[in-house]
Amino acid sequence: QVQLVESGGGLVQPGGSLRLSCAASGSIFRLSAMGWYRQSPGMQRELVATTTSGGRTNYADSVKGRFTISRDNAKNTVYLQMNSLKPEDTAVYYCNVEGVSSTYVRYEYWGQGTQVTVSS
Repeated sequence: QVQLVESGGGLVQPGGSLRLSCAASGSIFRLSAMGWYRQSPGMQRELVATTTSGGRTNYADSVKGRFTISRDNAKNTVYLQMNSLKPEDTAVYYCNVEGVSSTYVRYEYWGQGTQVTVSS
């Protein structure tokens, strides 16, 4: 089992910034992709940004130039720096990790979600 603890969500005014963190612990063995997804009421969950163990990143077009994903492999933690936030960024943000166990079984886990609200 892998546990994910997310933090950093909250209420921010348009144009403001927030930084999300997601720390993985437990039977990690080897993490590969780590990323952030979001879901607004009535909408499907969508990709925000992902990063591979080698540092390759991928962003949704809607957040390019405003959000930055990074990871600390030593701490098994992924971050999402969100700048120039817009009301349409309001959503529950979920951390996602993929990896392999010590018996080389692939796994995928989701965090519990953290609310981000952008409003004046």
